Amino acid sequence: MAAQQGEVDELFDVKNSFYIGSYQQCINEAQKVKVSSPEKEVERDVFLYRAYIAQRKYGVVLDEIRPNSGAELQAVRMFAEYLSDESRRDTIVAELDKKMVKSMNVTNTTFLLMAASVYFHDMNTDAALRTLHQGESLECKELKKIQEQDEDATLTQLATAWVNLALGGEKLQDAYYIFQEMADKYSATLLLLNGQAACYMGQNKWDDAEGVLQEALDKDSSYPETLINFIVLSQHLGKAPEVTNRYLSQLKDAHKNHRFIQEYQSKENEFDRLVLQYAPSA
Repeated sequence: MAAQQGEVDELFDVKNSFYIGSYQQCINEAQKVKVSSPEKEVERDVFLYRAYIAQRKYGVVLDEIRPNSGAELQAVRMFAEYLSDESRRDTIVAELDKKMVKSMNVTNTTFLLMAASVYFHDMNTDAALRTLHQGESLECKELKKIQEQDEDATLTQLATAWVNLALGGEKLQDAYYIFQEMADKYSATLLLLNGQAACYMGQNKWDDAEGVLQEALDKDSSYPETLINFIVLSQHLGKAPEVTNRYLSQLKDAHKNHRFIQEYQSKENEFDRLVLQYAPSA
């Protein structure tokens, strides 16, 4: 596959597998690829450990990235520490804030990406965006700029699909075609299947969405986006309340810190407060 300047990107398969959500394939490719330079070795390891993080295998990352590892790998370790240890999250964010205030090497794209990921999971989207704006890689840029830089790149195509999904209307079909084309070309990953399902739901094609989500559920019964989409789907299809509650319970068990669960519980607590506030006095 051609890179931006026409040369072969020896890590294409590693990166591409990561971007489409095929994390085990990314790990497999990273473990067998032969790299040509120390810089490429670091880049390969960054994607390898990011794939382990995506699989929630934080222990692998924390065990293998040592204190004497380079700055890029240390950034990946920071993100793994944040996700794995809830009790240290405030401390990690405070330390990150201090690093962001100091003059830093903005060419360390991995640090910017991992910092933005920490801020995003900490529900500070403003800080995440400010961080990404300092970077020059495709992963850091907004859609218009990456379209100008490399319109055919996997990241560009995915970003286009996600933006079209958010815009809705006629753009939903365009988004669906991108997800479908990538699934046909590479692999029908959970990320791509949930993208297709979201397009179907946006078009009120609930039965089609159910078929795609069932395929995703068969691949991984605890993937959070699949469960969330099933919660939405079961409501619109008029399924019995216990069906929706079953998906919700699965999500709570496997992903208690997921943003959807946190917001859902916040609304539950607010509802209970209002019930008490307006309950008739005895």
